[in-house]
Amino acid sequence: MTTISTRKRIWGWWFFDWASQPFHTLLVTFIFGPFFAGVAAGYFIEAGLDNQAAAAKAQSVWSLCLTITGLLIGFGAPLIGALADVTGRRIPWIFGFSVMYVVGSAMLWYTAPDGSNMWLMLSAFGLGFVGAEYALIFINSQLPELGDPSEVGEISGSGFAFGYFGGLVSLAIMLLMFVEQPNGKTLIGLDPFFGFDASQKEGTRFVGPMTAAWYVIFMIPYFLWVRDAKATGKRGSFSQALGVLGKSISNLKTRVSLRSYLGSSMFYRDALNGLYGFGGVYAKLVLEWDIVKIGVFGITSVLAASIFAWIGGKMDKRFGPKPVIIVAIWVLIFVCTTIISMDRTQVFGIQLAPGSNLPDLLFFGCGILIGGMGGILQASSRSLMVRHSDPETPTESFGLYGLSGRATAFMAPMLIGIATTMTGSARLGVSPVIGLFIIGLILLHWVKPEGDGSE
Repeated sequence: MTTISTRKRIWGWWFFDWASQPFHTLLVTFIFGPFFAGVAAGYFIEAGLDNQAAAAKAQSVWSLCLTITGLLIGFGAPLIGALADVTGRRIPWIFGFSVMYVVGSAMLWYTAPDGSNMWLMLSAFGLGFVGAEYALIFINSQLPELGDPSEVGEISGSGFAFGYFGGLVSLAIMLLMFVEQPNGKTLIGLDPFFGFDASQKEGTRFVGPMTAAWYVIFMIPYFLWVRDAKATGKRGSFSQALGVLGKSISNLKTRVSLRSYLGSSMFYRDALNGLYGFGGVYAKLVLEWDIVKIGVFGITSVLAASIFAWIGGKMDKRFGPKPVIIVAIWVLIFVCTTIISMDRTQVFGIQLAPGSNLPDLLFFGCGILIGGMGGILQASSRSLMVRHSDPETPTESFGLYGLSGRATAFMAPMLIGIATTMTGSARLGVSPVIGLFIIGLILLHWVKPEGDGSE
């Protein structure tokens, strides 16, 4: 059998980011999420709610979906990761979760524009989301095998940059060829391709099958060039996995840096996911943007993410991941403060002239920073986890990392849902993410840059 070079393995590993990023770019943030919010808001208006109450209700429904999927992802991830470490096999798990990703995404084509089947479509979205996040845990656990600790930061950053660029290309294709503007034309004035009916939003609904097909095509290099490390020969069982997981959790008592890092990342990554999950929804419900405008905003944001993730990888290699993470969190706190302090009529309490485009310009700027700092934060967080992972059980270690990022993944959507309900405002509902970022920043104080073994 021909030996696969390290370079090919790295490129194959990067292709997972390219293949999977459209789920987050197209479905979670910039197209399906805002589209669903608009559909749900219209449904609640038809049910008798006024515009503001309908917008708040729509955001609450979306937050409920992200809360439930977050619970499923968080509490299942470390157990499945431990089971994979017992057997030494990861790729079969990645294949299985890829099937969930593809099926869930493709089903979103059936989203009814009148909102009549929105709960079924949320279930399909959740299926795909769980598949995407579970697969990512196994992908992350392969990072230590691709280079030594001085290299993994740059490899991680380049992977995220490559993935974000894939998200950018897929978003551009959707906007230029499929997503309808209010006049029924795409961004460049064409009818949606394939004869899609603009009145039924078929071009926009195609985002589901598009995301599924993109994943199927671009995962081919991964499955061709990436192989599992040598299998342990053990069949594995959930009881064995529970034992391994229990031992790892028990060991956290003596691993202060890892324990602090898992706690810190639990809060700041939850806050970041909250921004990603509600950024497009905010633009739709608060700034009243249409899907095409949100998509153009998305192109700007994703391009920034791609560039900054690559730069962040270089900074990670030079300074280490911890200081890079700290700077990114401070910038995101500033961005969140700006977002909750503006709407169509005012910015930081200063009233604007009717029709002012200042809120639009500010939110575009915020989008650049969210994308850029988010890309840096994700890449450097993965790099810092490598420095804390056990080389004997990398999947289980990253399962704990997945747990820290997803065990409370319900928290940001839940807090946003509560704040939205209490204030009756989709704008103020986003405010809890600031507190989550601050808690994460505080806990980083006890994290050692090179892991528990460093001085």
